[in-house]
Amino acid sequence: MGNKEPIIITDKDEMRQWSRSIRAQSNTIGLVPTMGYLHEGHLSLIQESHKHTNFTVVSIYVNPGQFSPNEDLSTYPSDFLGDIQKLKSIPGGVDVVFHPQNLYDYGKNNGVKNDENQEEVKVVSCVENSGMGHETWVRVEKLEKGLCGESRPVFFRGVATIVAKLFNIVEPDVAVFGKKDYQQWRIIQRMVRDLDFGIKVIGAELIRDEDGLARSSRNVRLSPEERKKALSINKSLSNAKSAAGKGHIDCKVLRDSVIHAIHEAGGEVDYAEIIDQESLESMNEIKSPAVFCVAAWFGNVRLIDNMEINV
Repeated sequence: MGNKEPIIITDKDEMRQWSRSIRAQSNTIGLVPTMGYLHEGHLSLIQESHKHTNFTVVSIYVNPGQFSPNEDLSTYPSDFLGDIQKLKSIPGGVDVVFHPQNLYDYGKNNGVKNDENQEEVKVVSCVENSGMGHETWVRVEKLEKGLCGESRPVFFRGVATIVAKLFNIVEPDVAVFGKKDYQQWRIIQRMVRDLDFGIKVIGAELIRDEDGLARSSRNVRLSPEERKKALSINKSLSNAKSAAGKGHIDCKVLRDSVIHAIHEAGGEVDYAEIIDQESLESMNEIKSPAVFCVAAWFGNVRLIDNMEINV
């Protein structure tokens, strides 16, 4: 059933109308939010959506709200035509690609005078700096604090806000997120619970390449040498998981072993934390379901990975 041509919608009102007409016929809709530059990990999320819903919408939108001013939004990789080809290759395909130009542009009431400014928001990080009049943010205050939130303080505010916007525009029944971004998945689940969105949030398992590296759009920026070194993340996490399975549940010892392995391989660790799967709070000993989350730099590429540990 491959080669299904998706409908491409760029206007948010049109997107909402499509969803409402589909749901009026007693169908269910799944949403897979992405920033494009799709890889096998994304495609697995779409296949997960197929299991739960009749129709699937994929959003492709690089969200300026989650980049801080010192992160260069303009270098984020994009290949829209390539993405569409990949979506057509999936068995069952995708029904709609929602590809808005700018979800923070509120038209003529916000002082935008010309196209120059319109274009600017695509490459300026942190929306409030671009004068587009957007001032409402969603914060999941406790869960956003540690891990990636430590080094990227506006990141999860931007993620939660854009996902809330997408939920309000697409109005899906189900939304699928990858567990590779573990903190993000838990934050979206909490937001949905706390704000009473009528949406089921599903976490799809992390997808790895054959060599064990977690699939990511950033992997293309690794040199062959850096990629080889980056395998130390998965290897050391696997070793920690197997040690925990044998009763070694002291988190400091397990963390130190992973940090040492990544440093040995020439990487720089941003964080290595063992946390509770639900609350994301740090643990001293693994006595309940845990997840070991790591972010590390190899060259100028920041990679994240994690492994659930259920002892």
